Formats: sequence, structure tokens, C-alpha cells
Amino acid sequence: MLGYNGANLENGDFMKDPKLRNALLLQLVEQAQDGIVVAEKEGEDTILIYVNPAFEKLTGYHSDEILYQDCRFLQGEDTQQDSVRQIRSAIEATEPVRTILKNYRKDGSIFWNELSVTPFYDEHDQITYYIGIQKDVTEQVELRQALQQAQAEIAELKAAIKDTTN
Repeated sequence: MLGYNGANLENGDFMKDPKLRNALLLQLVEQAQDGIVVAEKEGEDTILIYVNPAFEKLTGYHSDEILYQDCRFLQGEDTQQDSVRQIRSAIEATEPVRTILKNYRKDGSIFWNELSVTPFYDEHDQITYYIGIQKDVTEQVELRQALQQAQAEIAELKAAIKDTTN
């Protein structure tokens, strides 16, 4: 059975050839539906060194505008500081983290971002890289907020009905 670039998948050629493996992995990341970034620490910043097309689509920024910048450009004044602190603490401790935060696209529109960050130490380069996966969970967050609002209104109505019947 032949696979990527004619590699024989049955005898493991694909996994043995780093060039084939890396080329296929890059294509898979480029085709992913969720935003994928790779970053590295530079001083106090965690700068982007790679973003996939899904990240560009999600944020409205082209890679040329954002590479070698810290991801803070997606945050606004009302971005939850607890989530930001959680991410920074995990990066400082070189630990994985997953959280949801409010971010802003290039056009100023809001999106809710489920961000997963995983550190990877490259012994060859002697540097820790961070892979970040961004998933747009705006619809889920807005539905949860609407449900909470509806539950609060129902509780108020129940209390009002109880008061009028007593």
C-alpha cells in the first residue's frame, strides 16, 4: 500500500523517512480546522514563530502581521485576567494548560477561544517551544450565558410568584 509521496506504508517507510513524515505532518497542521500556533519564549514574551491558515481565518490576521509578536494582541481590556494568569503560570512552569478566554479579531469582533498550550523541549535546539491550539467556542459560551440568564430570570419569576401567593 502506497501512501504519501509513494512511501510504502505497509513496511513502515513513512515513519522511517523524516522528510516524508515532516512534510506530511506540516500538511496535516496546515489543513487543520482549528488554529494552531508554535511559539517560543523571548524574554517576558511568548512570540509566535508559526501560525496555520485556520488561525489566520479565526483571528483575521495574516501571518505576516503577527509573526514574532506575543499573542497578547488578541486580548482586550475585558479579557479574563484569571485565564491569562493561568496561561502565564503554566508557561513559566513549562506545564500544559487549557482555558477559555475572550479574544478579539483584527476587525474588533469578539470570539471565545478555548486555548490549549503544550510545551515541548527540543534538546537539539536547547529551547522550549509551545504549541497552541485555538478552538472557537463562541457559540457554546454564548449559549451557556443565555442559559444562565434564563435560569436567573426563572428564579426571579418563581420568587415573585411565591411572594404574591403568600
